[in-house]
Amino acid sequence: MAQLSTKIKLYCEANSKVADFSNNVILQDDSDGKGAYIKTWSVDGLTKPTDSQIASYETAGNTEESNNSVRATRKSAYGDIGDQLDEIYKDIDAWKARIKKIKDDNPKA
Repeated sequence: MAQLSTKIKLYCEANSKVADFSNNVILQDDSDGKGAYIKTWSVDGLTKPTDSQIASYETAGNTEESNNSVRATRKSAYGDIGDQLDEIYKDIDAWKARIKKIKDDNPKA
């Protein structure tokens, strides 16, 4: 199940807005088993989403979170950019093969 913050981020992006979770969107979880909810909403020019609107982003949210995990795995496997540039300089074909393998081993949804 996608996190509420991910679904809100996608809702805002779909409406050409940005969810700033330290400023214009504040989430809260009261530890009552009901999960997180929107405590404060002040995204300029965009009304607070309904539960139905948030729920409509479940699939896209799951895909986004899965892809974020893949991106993090790839970033770690790629290594430091300076080392990559050195590898490219020394042997671009080996670098291309290594990067292709990382991408093949960690496909995005």
